[in-house]
Amino acid sequence: MKNLVIILVVIILLGVGVYFIFPNLFSTIISIDNKSENNDDQTSTTTNNQIDTMTNQNETESILGKSFGGRDIPIYQFGNGEKKILFVGGIHGGYAWNTSLLAQEMISYLKESPEIIPKNVTVTIVPILNPDGLDKTIKGNSLSSLSNNPPQLADTIEGRFNGNNVDLNRNFDCDWKTNATWQSRTVSGGNEVFSEPEAQAIKNYIERESPTAVVVWYSSAGGVFSSSCHNGILEETKALTNAYGKASGYPTYDEFASYDVNGDMVNWLAKKGIPAISVLLTNHNDIEWTKNKAGIEAVLNYYAE
Repeated sequence: MKNLVIILVVIILLGVGVYFIFPNLFSTIISIDNKSENNDDQTSTTTNNQIDTMTNQNETESILGKSFGGRDIPIYQFGNGEKKILFVGGIHGGYAWNTSLLAQEMISYLKESPEIIPKNVTVTIVPILNPDGLDKTIKGNSLSSLSNNPPQLADTIEGRFNGNNVDLNRNFDCDWKTNATWQSRTVSGGNEVFSEPEAQAIKNYIERESPTAVVVWYSSAGGVFSSSCHNGILEETKALTNAYGKASGYPTYDEFASYDVNGDMVNWLAKKGIPAISVLLTNHNDIEWTKNKAGIEAVLNYYAE
């Protein structure tokens, strides 16, 4: 017992001696440990910042241009691949307000599920090309609020036109006329081709970016229509029409033949050699998300590597 006590005293004395002889040893060990913890925190912060930067690089929101009435035309981009797919809603503003709501639903979907975009694809969405016409219908209400209280068709006809009372889908350079046709009506196609700032804004974007393919939503007829401007249907346009139609369940057509169309956007795209289709929703109220989600994904998959 006496020997055990002596041994413990010796150990304690040795420990105290080491502390005073090498006072920096313990502080160095503590310093290294704290530095390690700080580095872990710094690494975590750096990684989070890198993730935020990557997210911002893969998703952008900007302004395409201004409407005749001075309203912003928003544009959204997802991904950064070399194949650029453009989706356009709301060219007929409040008359086809559900196309803008469909575009907004697609934006939300891509924000929540960015992984569905192939690495070689960039998706660009213009949800409301005609904000003046949309405002005539929603009258200060939010777009999303209309999904629960859709306007009646009779109240939205004026919303088809922009603030200059021009039908924007009659202002493009294919069979353009200043006195254009819509069903049995005569409507304004503008004073000249691309006279309207909305049409000029999308023209500038397309000529600058040269999209691989374009999908434009309209209502209502319930079908997918190929584009052409007296130059035949591009093979890529046929493939695009069939991909969207087969996946969505909408019937497909080589052309829109219900009445003569002047100055149509997708036909102007065909004139420029860009594959483009018109997707007409079945009515003016529903976005038919299940059908269109399938069509959108089919188009993205078609252009995947």
